[in-house]
Amino acid sequence: MKKQPFQPSEAQKRRHEAIALDLTVLPTAAGREGRVQAYLDTWLSRRKATLRWKRDTDGNLLIQSKRPSKKPPIFFTAHLDHPAFVVMEQLDAKTIVAEFRGGVMDAYFPAARVEFFDKNNKTIRGTITHLKPAEPFKRATVRLSQTSTTIAPNDIGRWVFPKARWTAKLLKTNACDDLAAAAAALCAFDRIRARRGMGHVGLLFTVAEEVGFIGAIGTAQRRFVPKNSRLVCLENSRANDDCPIGAGPVVRVGDRMSVFSPSLTNPISDLARAYATAYPTFQWQRKLMVGGACEATAFSALGYQSTCLCLPLGNYHNMADIDGVRNGKRPARVGQEYVSRSDYHGLIELLEVIAAKLDSTVGEMPQRLARLRAKHEAVLTTLG
Repeated sequence: MKKQPFQPSEAQKRRHEAIALDLTVLPTAAGREGRVQAYLDTWLSRRKATLRWKRDTDGNLLIQSKRPSKKPPIFFTAHLDHPAFVVMEQLDAKTIVAEFRGGVMDAYFPAARVEFFDKNNKTIRGTITHLKPAEPFKRATVRLSQTSTTIAPNDIGRWVFPKARWTAKLLKTNACDDLAAAAAALCAFDRIRARRGMGHVGLLFTVAEEVGFIGAIGTAQRRFVPKNSRLVCLENSRANDDCPIGAGPVVRVGDRMSVFSPSLTNPISDLARAYATAYPTFQWQRKLMVGGACEATAFSALGYQSTCLCLPLGNYHNMADIDGVRNGKRPARVGQEYVSRSDYHGLIELLEVIAAKLDSTVGEMPQRLARLRAKHEAVLTTLG
């Protein structure tokens, strides 16, 4: 069997897994992505000789090579937030009110165990005693397990889970969506920028995706990214029978709101198909995936070329057995999100394939269409 030319070594895979674990356990929420931003700042400080970066007023982060390139830029894009609680007020020494930013069904909240992080990362746990529908976010009253004098407004809370870990086949952790994709982007980018001619490839990390694509819309409206950019949005999308965990990363054609840019989706699909044909151990999928919405929809609507690659996700938004709960067949319980080890490594590999070969694939398209047109005309001539 031929060795896949873009496949990381086993030692590299272990490093990539460590980065995924480090990122996905960080507390984060829409508008409160500071801990993840601090991780990225450290990552950037170690690469400041070769990279340049900037943040906009919302906190979106654009990372590029210092090497100039005339090619239209390719940005691998991931968001830094995850559905979570944000403290609004403290009613007494053991009771707080927190709003929940993100999409989780009401049934998962009653009596659920949660934990909050103060500014020094001290953790205080509690139990939800009441859930109130509110605008723009539902509000939970939480009874803390001990008196707190350090939890303050804007501190982050999240569900209580066992320690995150890699198993033989899965990453089980607090927030795969979308931090596992962000980790894959970092790992792939390190490999990509070691190749010559890759100065046009960069990273875009956005904020507040879970509450309406706030970061993505802001970057597009302010032209924070060049208008000729090609945006490959990375996601973790709910797995289903038609798109199972472990069958490879997904070239996502669209979501519940739209289909993405064919001018980008189709060449990437062609690349994945050709690569899998040459190296049959490489797995990938091409699916619509209507279980949620993606930043690629926002970018496409605002005039950018954009598409999506995603990891099939278990316990989407930490909701275990969503269908069973909706159908009244299962009690609601929160659970760790999980993705496949092989899918994660496959996504990193596919990103490197795209960086290395996308421009040549797009360049071949006119010739392919010309050959198809000639074949079509020959058939018409034969038919008379």
